[in-house]
Amino acid sequence: MIRQIFSAIALSTTLTLYLISPTLAQDPFRATNQRPIGEKTEAAFRAMFEQGDYISADRYLKAISGNEQQEPLAYAMRASLAYVLNEDYNSLGNYGKKTLDTARQLTSTDPLRGNLYSAVGHFLLGASALFREGTVKGTPQALAELRQVYEYMDKAEAISSTDPELNLLRGYMDLMVSVNLPFSNPEQAIGRLQRFAGPKYLSERGVAVGYRDLKKFPQAIEAVDRAMKASNSNPELYYLKGQILSTYGNQQKSAAMLQESVKNFDLAIAKKDQLPPDLVKQIERERRKAAQRLSVVAQQK
Repeated sequence: MIRQIFSAIALSTTLTLYLISPTLAQDPFRATNQRPIGEKTEAAFRAMFEQGDYISADRYLKAISGNEQQEPLAYAMRASLAYVLNEDYNSLGNYGKKTLDTARQLTSTDPLRGNLYSAVGHFLLGASALFREGTVKGTPQALAELRQVYEYMDKAEAISSTDPELNLLRGYMDLMVSVNLPFSNPEQAIGRLQRFAGPKYLSERGVAVGYRDLKKFPQAIEAVDRAMKASNSNPELYYLKGQILSTYGNQQKSAAMLQESVKNFDLAIAKKDQLPPDLVKQIERERRKAAQRLSVVAQQK
């Protein structure tokens, strides 16, 4: 169970971690009270999460220099890329430590983000220990780190409970934990993402995932469509919509929904060169499953 939780949160961290004017680097989370996150860090964030381009994100992050070397978001994304691109658990831990170190330095000038990324750093260290050492040996450190995660999250929330960056990260984290733990309620995480989190293409994506897991498929489709309206270039959004339509279409025995599902999977696969190889294989598997469902439903008509 603990490994499932950390695997889920690792994905959510990746999810929460677009192209911009080369002369103006803006905070991707906030419309007001923006932070100086840095040009290449923001470009990497937008490449990964707005465009679903992991390869370009990796290139941007490898090119950071100067003040951006003190930005914890950059190291959190490098840790995430090490995990999703290469399953490199040593680099996951090393960049987790860099995330924590830079977050601690940031706390004196920006306590909100300093505490927030201290939480992220502790999570990455726990995930690295769990994946590197295995469930039996790694669980004690993972649990200790997880306690630190929520301690620092609570400190950040005490500073600004409505901050978009905080609510995006915590919303995804709470959502993934609620899916993996019995008696947890994902509705609270969905509400956090809807009310306070930003940017919209990521908050609505999280809402869609939450409703998908609750099997509230019409609401899930509405949320993923809102995410696509905010960013229609990300193949992962087409993958998510394909997933939702495949399950819902099979439930409703709807050939039209299943056809739309296959179409969305194909749109995602068309951009496979910018996605992690394991993710591409997963999309292709689910596309084949949707096509099989469509064939069965069509024969029943």
